[in-house]
Amino acid sequence: MYYILALLPLKVQQLLPAHCRGGIDLKLRFWGTRGSIPSPGPETVKYGGNTTCVELLLNDGTLILFDAGTGIRNFGAEYLKQNGNHQINLFLTHSHWDHIQGFPFFKPAYKDDVNINIYGCPPTYNKLHDILTNQMESRYFPVNFDELKSKIKFMPINEGSHPIGSATFSFIENNHPGTAYGFKVMEDRKHIIFITDNELTPPRDRATKWEQFVEFCSAADILVHDAQYLEDELKNNSGFGHSSYEQTVELGLEAGVKQLLFFHHNPGRTDNEIDVIVDTMQKKLEGRRTNMTISAAREGQEIII
Repeated sequence: MYYILALLPLKVQQLLPAHCRGGIDLKLRFWGTRGSIPSPGPETVKYGGNTTCVELLLNDGTLILFDAGTGIRNFGAEYLKQNGNHQINLFLTHSHWDHIQGFPFFKPAYKDDVNINIYGCPPTYNKLHDILTNQMESRYFPVNFDELKSKIKFMPINEGSHPIGSATFSFIENNHPGTAYGFKVMEDRKHIIFITDNELTPPRDRATKWEQFVEFCSAADILVHDAQYLEDELKNNSGFGHSSYEQTVELGLEAGVKQLLFFHHNPGRTDNEIDVIVDTMQKKLEGRRTNMTISAAREGQEIII
């Protein structure tokens, strides 16, 4: 029943009362899974070439987006076709270009009946308005930020839990140049964690320790985590603010995660190469006492828990 409901248009799902939606608590959809720079082409069709954008639909119909990479353009087009919800809550993990470069092409921002709340964590929050405005100056883009017709508000997320819709949100500081944040969403005992652009074992003193990530991710239903490199690739990329597949698997195991998805795929990584890596990581779980499943996030993929 759940999967039949999932095939309904988003607008129809949101109009149904919660009890008629069969207890669908959270729906996750990936619109952009690539890191650093868009990488379209025949070798990246399966996992996608767009940069970070992830949609989360809460049980009460509240709409959440994580990041505004190039994937947000396709989300925006679909949103205008189907969506009856005129409020979008956009969480920005940080302001590196691959996480904000899709915003000028986000069509809902040009509609006067759409409200967009843009959430950020201090100290990044204090700069978000200027950052998004600057990338839409005339020397970079033909439409200025102040010409957008939607009602845009900038909202801070402070320490502790932050209620939005039927869920509560909390954050953790990642180990990433310029600062980035990971988010935990808790709704009706379901936990989804989204941590991109994070170096679990950086070369310098960490702002956030391994043990803190384990605690933050403890018993998550779904953990989406940065896995841009293989372990041997980290030797030449140490300090860049990204993790390896191997480290991400160990984090998931130690935290008791139910489902782990690799994210922020290396722009030079082909679909076939990602398939081989995932298969290798799955083999590493053989003999380990765990029920955790692992896979790589795919553009267009939907997960319902």
